[in-house]
Amino acid sequence: MEVRYPIPPFTEETALKKVQAAEDAWNSKDPERVAKAYTIDTEWRNRSEFINGRDEVVEFLKRKWEKEIDYKLKKELWAFRDNRIAVRFEYEWRNAEGQWYRSYGNENWEFDENGYMRKRFASINDVAIAEGERRL
Repeated sequence: MEVRYPIPPFTEETALKKVQAAEDAWNSKDPERVAKAYTIDTEWRNRSEFINGRDEVVEFLKRKWEKEIDYKLKKELWAFRDNRIAVRFEYEWRNAEGQWYRSYGNENWEFDENGYMRKRFASINDVAIAEGERRL
């Protein structure tokens, strides 16, 4: 497996780079691209859904972005230590009926020695917003 820089242990500078790389990948809305940042056997909890392995990540993301139209995400580094990073985030999207939402959440990430994310635990809440309230 190739090394995916930056690798742990993280400094503030390298943790910020990892967070920006994740934001950029997720904003591409390309499930294959996003999945490459995770270990083959990655473990996720996303809301109440449990996802195991890259193949399940790809399928999850395909479903997500079919539902969450015009998705746009912003991540912010919250904390880091050794091989772990915590982020807060918000993203905006609309459903097929045109209702806009802003989703708020926190993620806890754990990386392997090669810089791939081994674990991702996300807690997320959605708030309906008017189109004029969009920020992203």
